[in-house]
Amino acid sequence: MIGIAAPITLPLDSGTLYLQDFIVDVSLIDSVSAVKGLKFALSSNKEKLHVQVDAAQVQALSELKIWSKGDVYSLILKRSVKKNIPYSFDPRGKTYQSVQLAGDINNWQPEQTQLTLKDGKWTTNLVLNPGRYSYKVVVDGSWILDPAAKDSTSNGMGAFNSVLKVEAGNMDKAPVLHTEKHNDESISIASENGVTEYFVLWENYRLPENMLVLKDNKLTIKLPKQAIEMERSTLRVWAFNENGSSNDLLIPLLKGKVPTQTSQLKRNDFYKSILYFMMVDRFNNGDSLNDKPVIDDRIDFKANYQGGDLVGITQKIKDGYFKNLGINTIWVSPIVQNPQGAWQEYPKPRRWFSGYHGYWPVLETKVDTRFGNDAVLEELVSTAHANNMNVIMDFVSNHIHKENPIYKQHPDWFNSMYLPDSTVNIRIWDAQRLTTWFDDFMPDINYEKPEAVDAFSDSALYWLKKFKIDGFRHDATKHVSEKFWRTLTQKIKQEVILGENRGVYQIGETFGSRELIASYIGSGMLDAQFDFNLYFDSRPVFASQTESFEKVAESMKESAMYYGSHSLMGNITGNHDMPRFLYYAGGSQIPGEDEKEAGWSRTIEVEDPRGYARLKMLNAFIMSIPGIPIIYYGDEIGMPGANDPDNRRMMRFDGLSKEEADVKSLTQKLGNIRNSSIALTYGDTRVLSAGKDHLVILRQYFDKTAILVLNRSEKPLNLKFNVPDYVNIQQLKSQFGNQITSNKSNISIQIQPLSFELALN
Repeated sequence: MIGIAAPITLPLDSGTLYLQDFIVDVSLIDSVSAVKGLKFALSSNKEKLHVQVDAAQVQALSELKIWSKGDVYSLILKRSVKKNIPYSFDPRGKTYQSVQLAGDINNWQPEQTQLTLKDGKWTTNLVLNPGRYSYKVVVDGSWILDPAAKDSTSNGMGAFNSVLKVEAGNMDKAPVLHTEKHNDESISIASENGVTEYFVLWENYRLPENMLVLKDNKLTIKLPKQAIEMERSTLRVWAFNENGSSNDLLIPLLKGKVPTQTSQLKRNDFYKSILYFMMVDRFNNGDSLNDKPVIDDRIDFKANYQGGDLVGITQKIKDGYFKNLGINTIWVSPIVQNPQGAWQEYPKPRRWFSGYHGYWPVLETKVDTRFGNDAVLEELVSTAHANNMNVIMDFVSNHIHKENPIYKQHPDWFNSMYLPDSTVNIRIWDAQRLTTWFDDFMPDINYEKPEAVDAFSDSALYWLKKFKIDGFRHDATKHVSEKFWRTLTQKIKQEVILGENRGVYQIGETFGSRELIASYIGSGMLDAQFDFNLYFDSRPVFASQTESFEKVAESMKESAMYYGSHSLMGNITGNHDMPRFLYYAGGSQIPGEDEKEAGWSRTIEVEDPRGYARLKMLNAFIMSIPGIPIIYYGDEIGMPGANDPDNRRMMRFDGLSKEEADVKSLTQKLGNIRNSSIALTYGDTRVLSAGKDHLVILRQYFDKTAILVLNRSEKPLNLKFNVPDYVNIQQLKSQFGNQITSNKSNISIQIQPLSFELALN
């Protein structure tokens, strides 16, 4: 078994578990155990485990044991917490032929949720996890707000959606675990709300009872002697009671000891990562000899090559630009060869573009000549590694460009651009998500063809093995079959993680519900995805006064439920497919306007300087919460811009305004605090207080504490809040100049308007 195995959420009734996600060579599996409430059937090739769940018998947490050549591996199984939710829509005297729901409940596909007319009301039964779901009612094809909904929320585009809230029941009375103390031989953890059973795993082995001592709601765990022999291993803890499962604890071990400083962690400990994403063409022009914009008057300057290249990135590594920001991982946009000419988009207004962005692969294993060559990429990676930095590469596996020789050689490897009813299957993002073409010159790969799976997964593997890059950002993850992800991850485990004894980090891009996003994360899939839902919930709260920080706190809780308390999810300041944060926060947005067209038709600048303060708060937030902070190039200075391509302006390093210089200085300080704080890297998380204009977040790792306080109001705020007794608040120091005092378990802070404080010890 390679790496630590992710927990598995069981289906409500029956489903399939993929054992090859956990055991690389499934032929070595001897047997699999069944536990109370579960029935298993192992497939003849041992790759799959068909499971039936007796919901009345299965516990909130249970253990699946896999015997393999004398070893016994343990996988954590989590009972589904989905509920049956009756829903009804009152037409209020109006007659409709069809009523549907569209929203987070079904990834905005109304055809999946048809309502039935009964006794004058349209009804259905929904099966949902606890949480908040944005939705609309679709009546005879028209999307409307639900007049009976008690709550609504911004859709981020100037309109609103209705909100359905599924209560968590007694889940708030489930166990809460936290680290307490450690020495060279043991670790102590404490719990709240009572525990029925603990599950303590070192690597993927459950520790026996004789290594656990329980006394007064405190569990002492004897560290296994085998851990001393390993450079890096991991201890994980879960618990449950009659109300549900606990948060999870994740504790790194270095030669069997708990690290106390981030300086002890190596760069391939990806939980320590702080990412910086730049579009290669728009970042820094280091070699003007490869500047080759497409000579075609039909292409606007904004959609043409502007000269950035790999040499320019290497220069910025060497001059300390990333190190000064606290960045230890850079993510480069696709660098494979793209077409030489101009191409016209299919939908109106049918503008012409070049492939400056890199997302139109013509040759899968060749560096685009406008960005450099093999030698230049090798220098970039070696320079990054010499500076203790990782490099991850944007990889496109959903489609290629029609000029790609593979399309001409193997046309049967691609889905048809037409559906059986002759509908043009272009940009039907949800209903045809695995077959839709992104444009009429971008053939969609059909991964039902095993030959296509092997060919394109080998192309990805080429970059890892030849250039020693440290991972991938995977484009359009939800549009690619799971067969591809499982095959690629299997090859990476065998040939790179095991074969070369080094880590690989894979993060995906999926716009959709948390349930859809989470379906691509796991031991046989990807390590993480971008937490777009948390960003979209947070953006209107940070950018304006319209919504409460309670929404952010609730969103954080939902993310923890789907992805775990300690995850490698990406927390973004923005990206290249949406308007810059300052478009919303800096007074640039005109309500109701087309965000994409705005960037073509008018000049977008920061109109309200308060936007810079709001951006600083957002940066502080992503640097303080669990997951990996990701800075989109330009957000460290407060670059403005509407949607693509206006959000892809050339990076500016000089001539910054005072406000931009202030944002940069603060981002540098935040990045270096995050980089050096073990509490912000591995700490447990608790929201201490949330209100309309304030949020207080606690991160705690044994005796190390970090507390983030955000004040969105335009008045000074005097806050008093309680801190749990187990938290060490001695020598808690303000990092950003706000007055903070502590007395036993109480903290008082006076915080300035539109600002934040991060206190550490």
